Amino acid sequence: MAHPLHLTITVDVVAAEADLSPTEAATWQAARAATDHAYAPYSHFHVGAVLLLDDGTYFRGTNQENAAFPSGLCAERTALFGLAASQPERRILGMAIAARPAHGEFVAVTPCGACRQVMAEYEHRQQQAIPLLLPGPEGSIYRFRSLSDLLPFGFSANDLPQNEAVN
Repeated sequence: MAHPLHLTITVDVVAAEADLSPTEAATWQAARAATDHAYAPYSHFHVGAVLLLDDGTYFRGTNQENAAFPSGLCAERTALFGLAASQPERRILGMAIAARPAHGEFVAVTPCGACRQVMAEYEHRQQQAIPLLLPGPEGSIYRFRSLSDLLPFGFSANDLPQNEAVN
């Protein structure tokens, strides 16, 4: 007999940027500024992702499009992959994502499924929750306590079969 499984994800809905902590507000502004560096000549949809690092610096990623669709990459993954390749010793303390049309106002957006999977993997790698700020409707900001809240049934290393060592 089937029974329902109820999931609970807590998301703080922050009414406006003025209601963020100073660190969150700086991270939020860095994500918005990152959209200026997106390469989006086809969709004209600029996305910026910023990682707040344990040394207090920010690492930026932006969407990168390509005429040979789907060869581009999302901002979230360029940030995470770039950080892992260039500064693997750094820990991520927070993440923010912003998006806007090329010449328009910022809009509410959430990461695609592939980005959610990658985000959950990086959180698993550092074995510590990474808070996330996302744009909500009407200027609000969604504050997630953990990246994995976006992917409650994510695939992880625990789902892989145990491999025997090859001699």
